[in-house]
Amino acid sequence: MEIELGGGLWAVGPGREQVMAIVNVTPDSFFAGSRQQSEAAIAAAAENARREGAGIIDLGGCSSRPGAGGIPADEEFRRLEKGFRCVRKAAGEDFPVSVDTFRAEVVERLCDRFGPFVVNDISAGALDAAMMPTVGRLGLPYIAMHMRGTPQTMAALTDYPAGTGGVVGELLRYFVRKSAEARAAGIKDLILDPGFGFAKTADQNFELLGRLDELSVFGVPIVAGLSRKSMIWRTLGTAPEEALNGTSVLNWEALRHGATLLRVHDVREAVETVRLFRAYRKASAESPVSRSTARYPSVPSDSE
Repeated sequence: MEIELGGGLWAVGPGREQVMAIVNVTPDSFFAGSRQQSEAAIAAAAENARREGAGIIDLGGCSSRPGAGGIPADEEFRRLEKGFRCVRKAAGEDFPVSVDTFRAEVVERLCDRFGPFVVNDISAGALDAAMMPTVGRLGLPYIAMHMRGTPQTMAALTDYPAGTGGVVGELLRYFVRKSAEARAAGIKDLILDPGFGFAKTADQNFELLGRLDELSVFGVPIVAGLSRKSMIWRTLGTAPEEALNGTSVLNWEALRHGATLLRVHDVREAVETVRLFRAYRKASAESPVSRSTARYPSVPSDSE
C-alpha cells in the first residue's frame, strides 16, 4: 500500500513491512531507554533510527503507559515541536514522521509548523471528537488504535465476554465503526493498531497476537506495538530493560500473522527481524517441495 505523505508516497504493507522507531520526548515513558529530552539526545536518536533502517519515526510527547498522568496541550505541543525540529534536522526534511497524540489542537499546530505527517491516535478519536475531522481536513494519514477508557482507567476495562467474540470480536466491531468514521471524516489513508497492552490482559494480548491476521479483512496496514511491553517481561519474570529478545520473538509472530508496521524501541533488531522474515517467506513460497508432496526415506525398524 502506498500512503500519500507530504507530496510523496510512503510504501507499507504486505511485502513492504516497515519499522517505526519510537522517540519519546517525555520524562516518564515506561521504558527509560526511549526517553529523549535534550535536543542533542533527540537528534542522536533520530539519526540512529534512520541509519539502522527505520521507515518512520514516531514522536511522543505525552506518556500513555498504564496509570500515566496527563499534561496540558501546550506542554505536549512544546515537547513535540522541539522533537519534530530535531528529527527534521537529524533525519532529513523528507523522512517520514508520525506523531503520537490524541489532541486535534496539537495536530493542527504541528501541521501548520512542519507540514504533513502521520497522526498516531491511541484513542481513535474517542478522546477528542475534533480529531478525525481535523485529520481529514488536513489530508493526513491516520493510525486508529483500539483502547477502552484512558491510560488512567484502561487496566480495569478488560472484560470481553466470550459470547460476543471475546477480545478479537470486540476489535473487529470496533474497527468497523472506526473505519466508517474515518471515511466519513474524509480520511483517505487509514492504518489500524490493535493496541497491545491497552485495556487487555496478558492472556488477551497473546490471543490477539495469534489471531492478528483476522484484521486483514480491512485491507489496510496493521501496526504491532509489542516492544518491551509487560506481556513479555511479566511473563518472563524480568523487566522492560531485559525484554529485547522477547520483543523480537513476538515481532516475528506479528509479521507471520499479518502485521506490516512494527513499532519498536530497538530499530536494528526489528529491521533484522523483518529482513529474516522476508527471506523465510520468499524461500517458503518458492520451495518446489511441500510437506504434503515430499517423499521421505523409510526408517528401518529394530528387527531389520
